[in-house]
Amino acid sequence: MKISLSPRLKMCCNFVAPGSRIADVGCDHGYLSIYLILEGIARSAIAADIKQMPLLSAKRNAQKYGVEDKMEFYLSDGVQSLPRDFDTLVCAGVGGDTMVSILDAAPWLKDARYRVVLQCQSKTHLLRRYLSENGWRIYRERLARDGKFLYTAMDIGYAPGQVLTPGQWYVSPALLESGCEELEEYRQNMIRLLSLATEGEGKHPEPEQQTALAQLRQLSI
Repeated sequence: MKISLSPRLKMCCNFVAPGSRIADVGCDHGYLSIYLILEGIARSAIAADIKQMPLLSAKRNAQKYGVEDKMEFYLSDGVQSLPRDFDTLVCAGVGGDTMVSILDAAPWLKDARYRVVLQCQSKTHLLRRYLSENGWRIYRERLARDGKFLYTAMDIGYAPGQVLTPGQWYVSPALLESGCEELEEYRQNMIRLLSLATEGEGKHPEPEQQTALAQLRQLSI
């Protein structure tokens, strides 16, 4: 039995290496984990959520699709209550500030054995800045259109040395290298976002915001 995923969740799945044991944090209905198992990409999955009702929904769906024997379910705030025997963490559908909190509370993830896939709903520039300042490297980043919005997903690992400029907090080098056809549209969206925050009477922008805006305007896609 097949399962259909939204474009943003499918984008996350494309970053998961075959044979992975995944931890799906904020699993909601569990579809991402179920899809990865059904497609033969993940060998097993830990499904975790901070709320009981989504976790129960994920359990029901795992039974419906016949993969409950390859899944474990945990009520957990981030990764705090999870076993550490996975190799790929996937977190999709939450804001950048929440993702920063999850990573900050789990310094043990700063290990070459782990890869992390993040699909951020908002404040993505704050997430990229945090990653750059805390030794995380963005190996791959891509765009997907889901409804009226463009979303990014990134594949990261702990590898100190990648330092991003303020402009790259909004459009990362990995995103530029992706060649996604929506890149120019995304750049213009970021320019509009920064323009609203920095330009006009009564605005008191941070120097980093002004630098980012100037760098994005000079950026050639």
